[in-house]
Amino acid sequence: MLPYFVIAPILIAIFLYAFSSNKAAKTIAILAQFILTAFSIRLFFQAREGELITNIGNYESIMGIILRADTISAVFVALTAISFLIAALYSYSENEGKLFWFLIFIWQGLLIGIFLTRDLFNIFVLVEVAAVVVAVLIMYNRDNRSMYDGMFYLMTGIIAMQFYLFGLGYVYRLTGALDMEVAAQVLSEIDRSSQILPYALIITGIGLKCAILPLFSWLPKAHGSPSAPTCVSALLSGVHIKSGIYLYMRVQPLFPAIDASEFFLVVGIITGITGFVLAMSQSDIKLLLAYSTISQVGLIMASLSISGEYAQVGALYQAFNHSLFKASLFMCAGILSKVYGTRNVDDIRGVIRRFPVIGAAMIMAILGITGAPLFNGSISKYFIMYGTTWYVTWLLMIVNLGTIIVFVRFSTMLFGRYDDVKEDSALLRRMQKMDTDVHRRDETVAPRNYSESVPKNKQFVIIVLGLVCLAGGIFGSQFITFLWGIEVSVETAGYLEKVAIFAGSVAVGILLYRYVVAKNVLLRKLRGIDFGFRGTCAALGGFFAAVLIVLGFFAK
Repeated sequence: MLPYFVIAPILIAIFLYAFSSNKAAKTIAILAQFILTAFSIRLFFQAREGELITNIGNYESIMGIILRADTISAVFVALTAISFLIAALYSYSENEGKLFWFLIFIWQGLLIGIFLTRDLFNIFVLVEVAAVVVAVLIMYNRDNRSMYDGMFYLMTGIIAMQFYLFGLGYVYRLTGALDMEVAAQVLSEIDRSSQILPYALIITGIGLKCAILPLFSWLPKAHGSPSAPTCVSALLSGVHIKSGIYLYMRVQPLFPAIDASEFFLVVGIITGITGFVLAMSQSDIKLLLAYSTISQVGLIMASLSISGEYAQVGALYQAFNHSLFKASLFMCAGILSKVYGTRNVDDIRGVIRRFPVIGAAMIMAILGITGAPLFNGSISKYFIMYGTTWYVTWLLMIVNLGTIIVFVRFSTMLFGRYDDVKEDSALLRRMQKMDTDVHRRDETVAPRNYSESVPKNKQFVIIVLGLVCLAGGIFGSQFITFLWGIEVSVETAGYLEKVAIFAGSVAVGILLYRYVVAKNVLLRKLRGIDFGFRGTCAALGGFFAAVLIVLGFFAK
């Protein structure tokens, strides 16, 4: 049944676009998402009993495409289905047309294909087509900024995947196979020096998809594009970025003679620090959350590079948790930008008093991402730091301190006094010239009656995500055992130590924000940092050269 997880969303997309009306499309889409989610959960339970393998076309393993579902890929498939269901429920009150739902289902099928396939060329095709679909979704509202952001994302992705394509070609030349497991068996008998070049080529392409330093410049443009639909930003940060992390995990065993863990530990920590510093400098809600995603990716990449089963489990659980709280935060940001008519953090106040449900959801998501006790982020970060050396622990604590400072700034929207959105005469003239469809697409303009009642479907989605963040902390060990079948336990003394560290970090974070960050002129100047297309291409070349030099001359 594995091929149907890829084919079914595509067939649903074609049906919605060709045969349904705009009004019926969203109802059918939500029903289809429930069905796909149910089957993905069934797949998850089947994969827990043993790896599922489907050889498409019944060809021999070297000749055909093999789909595999193990405990890791099945979790990502289920996470993808659940995330798209949540996005569909969130978008129910919007007036999105058939094209939107067509693109959403195509995107979902491609992501599931990436998580299930182990064929190197198949991954290339799926990633490239997904890049086209995501670029169109970013440009969905067709304003100048979104067109630029979408094209930037598409072109940088194409350039990066050329590195990957040359790498898989080199692997095929060495092994005569594109299946990862078959190629890994052959490469295990080949000299290490012959593996460095293809590894560097492939990991450069995947590195951009992960948005690690210095290959992250596309992410704030894609995730923070002003007029991109909110659910698209939530899906990009919640689940799409995980496809790059997943591919990074799968590529490492392909080259058994190469150990790049120390290199990516350093890159991950630097990415984490750079991400939160740039997030601090932002005043735009979406851009703040986008740069925060870069910091979280750095934390996950560093965690995957730490030896020890607990650190690996913590990294997986952090990736799973990030999908939940970051999706919730992006959706809350989408609501607030419409309610207040602005995306400036400094212009939004009094969310708790004005919209208690949104405020409660934001608080739970913020507590989750900062690693507060009893929330899911505290469990994943506990396991990440379990048994690490003292200096790695301190570096990870600095990354988390930066996250706390970022969300101290973000949480200022929750408090204070508020005033209703005042529409000046220029804005009124602008609204009079807009038809309903164009007005709907502009997220920087608050619809006149929107502030009176936030749609119930949006409130339901964000509060459920917040509650799951809480449940993932209270029952963290049970969640991990359930998801990946790994028995873990939280030591009371160790967890209390982490609670004390978190409390101290919050106190330090509040003081640093108030006296250092809030009015720091230098941080404001960082908002203008943009590598541009040429800079990103140069960064790709520099990263590739760095991997070659480190693996060729320093690593063994």
